[in-house]
Amino acid sequence: MNTAEYVDAQIQILKTSGIPLTDAAWEAAKLCLDWPYIYGANKQLCTQAYRKQVSGRGSDDKYQNVKKACQAIRDNNPTGSCSGCKWYPGGKRVRSFDCRGFTYWILLQVYGWVLKGGGCTSQWNEESNWKAKGLVKDGIPDTLVCLFFPDKKDPKVMAHTGLGYHGETYECSHNVQYSKTTNQKWTHWAIPACIDGEVPPAPEPEPGSDKPTLRRGDQGPYVTLAQTQLIQRGYDLGSWGADGKFGAQTEKAVKQFQRDWDLVEDGIIGPKTWALLDSTPVMVRYTVTVPNMSLKDAEALAALYPGATITKEGDGA
Repeated sequence: MNTAEYVDAQIQILKTSGIPLTDAAWEAAKLCLDWPYIYGANKQLCTQAYRKQVSGRGSDDKYQNVKKACQAIRDNNPTGSCSGCKWYPGGKRVRSFDCRGFTYWILLQVYGWVLKGGGCTSQWNEESNWKAKGLVKDGIPDTLVCLFFPDKKDPKVMAHTGLGYHGETYECSHNVQYSKTTNQKWTHWAIPACIDGEVPPAPEPEPGSDKPTLRRGDQGPYVTLAQTQLIQRGYDLGSWGADGKFGAQTEKAVKQFQRDWDLVEDGIIGPKTWALLDSTPVMVRYTVTVPNMSLKDAEALAALYPGATITKEGDGA
């Protein structure tokens, strides 16, 4: 399996090789074969930290399967290791996607073009995304297309999407998969507006690209923003909180964040750290009060929910 580092470099070569960009996009999809499916992902590295954040967002299968697929966290093992995992080839990371995140990323990398919409349905419904649309039963154009099929219970909701080209398909479902034929499950096709010479709109700036580099000693609103993002993602800034001053506690939190996401652990918030702060999900916390519960029972209850803490109020046990 290819690593993220290798694929990123190969895509740059493909874009300047002189081959049609439709072919470059297809070859880019091929390079991602077997990369993992993570609900809500659109390029994030597959790490324990990212899987924990996604799986902590809800009890639905779409969230919990993110945990079940990971050998390092599915048993709530804080010392779990990625070593030996197929998604950690040679000790290096791969990227992760859900279905619409996969098509979004391929088009962004090859064409520099943003496929608008946070889900299959919103992508399909956004008319500015497409040069043309149609039904698979009427024939698929001989160019790169996005393929869709609707939810069985509600035909207005698109349940899944992938890429099609010359009668073959790539899709991210469980992982990035290839098929030599266009499966009968696909019902709709759409040609992205950037295909075949169409001039695309200017791409949106990458997350973090418009923000200043921050380091210990800096102050101001961007420091407050970074501190707030760190706190929202579960990193401890002590009693100072988001005070707009980049001190020792903020630097410590930044280094821990960088360590969790396989960045250079320098405590400096540059474009790569900003990008991950902007794109990683916010950790949701709830406070539950149970009156007259013994400490033993409270500890037993908290043990069922990783990351849960216990606070004693009043004089009760």
